[in-house]
Amino acid sequence: MSFRDLRNFTEMMRALGYPRLISMENFRTPNFSLVAEILIWLVKRYEPQMDIPSDVDTESDRVFFIKAVAQFMATKAHIKVNTKRLYQADGYAVKEMLKITSVLYSAMVTKEMASGDKVAEDNSKFKFDLASRIAELKAARQLASEITSKGASLFDLLGKEVDLREMRTAAIARPLEINETEKALRAAIKEVLENVEKTKDMLNNVSSDETSLEAKIEKRKQELERNQKRLQTLQSVRPAFMDEYEKIEEDLQKQYETYVEKFRNLRFLEQQLEDHHRLEQERFEETENTLRMMQHKLREEERRLMKNGAKDEDSDLDIPEDEGSDSDMEDRRPPKPRPTRNVPVTGRSGTQIIGNMQGGDSDETEDSEIDVDEDDEEGDEEDEADDLEEDKDSLEAAASKPTRAPRGALRPQLLEESDNDF
Repeated sequence: MSFRDLRNFTEMMRALGYPRLISMENFRTPNFSLVAEILIWLVKRYEPQMDIPSDVDTESDRVFFIKAVAQFMATKAHIKVNTKRLYQADGYAVKEMLKITSVLYSAMVTKEMASGDKVAEDNSKFKFDLASRIAELKAARQLASEITSKGASLFDLLGKEVDLREMRTAAIARPLEINETEKALRAAIKEVLENVEKTKDMLNNVSSDETSLEAKIEKRKQELERNQKRLQTLQSVRPAFMDEYEKIEEDLQKQYETYVEKFRNLRFLEQQLEDHHRLEQERFEETENTLRMMQHKLREEERRLMKNGAKDEDSDLDIPEDEGSDSDMEDRRPPKPRPTRNVPVTGRSGTQIIGNMQGGDSDETEDSEIDVDEDDEEGDEEDEADDLEEDKDSLEAAASKPTRAPRGALRPQLLEESDNDF
């Protein structure tokens, strides 16, 4: 008996509603009357209609009572109890009664949980979620199919039971022959011995394999040690051409540095050359564009000067007519009353000058007017010749110089003309 079993028993009895308070000290010594009372209450709790004799005064009555309780529990509750321990009525009897109380207690707990689940189901019957029951439905369908298949197979086997029963009874009723039994046993023994021999051979092979593997491992270890020693000797010995190798390696490093430096300088110079060529190309294109523009401007200036020269020639040819028009205007003016007389004098290109500007002889006035006209004509012809010569010089200078001429040099000189001949 353990203290834990006794405590669990008392707690379960209190939970099941046993009317009497059970103490842990009640089972220190044998107490058959208390054990009989507890057993009767447990039987009534399990089956209220069951009649159990309650006489425990004599030894035979006690034995009959224990047998009746044990038989009832074995047949109704499928609980096997030890009658000797129950008869002892001490702590060992508590262990046997604990089997019955544990079944009743678990049933009570299950009932309470079921009632709680029922209440929860009643509360949530309007909140039924079909999605959460899909797995349960699948499991139920699978179980239903399995039940159907198992039932069909069971029906087929039960249909064969008639024939199998006869064969089974014949096999059971047949007497065993000692010779056949001995022969079967010898065959089994022989087979077992063969298996033992095979196992021993395998064990021997394992041992031989183990020895061969150990020998191989030992050989590899020796080779490893030899190779390590050889490596150490090779590392300690300096090669014959190591000095020359190091010197050549240093020279190679220097040559490589020189090569890198020259390569960088070459790349830099190539870049500078490319930049220079690009600038020269840009300057050449700019110069060509400038020359092309200058040629275009010179052609335009030449055309304009040629047009102006042609206009100047036309204007020189039209001057007498203009002067004649001026004389006509003078003729149309009303004459002023002067003491001099009006004498028509033929001037340049048929120009008539009437009267004089101051009083005096008419002959002197006519001579002076004619001289003035002749001087004016000679001055105009000299000015026109000078202008033509200057234009030709400027055109020749512009054609001979490819550089850009200043703006003022290409401007045509304005011809000074005047309608006033005086």
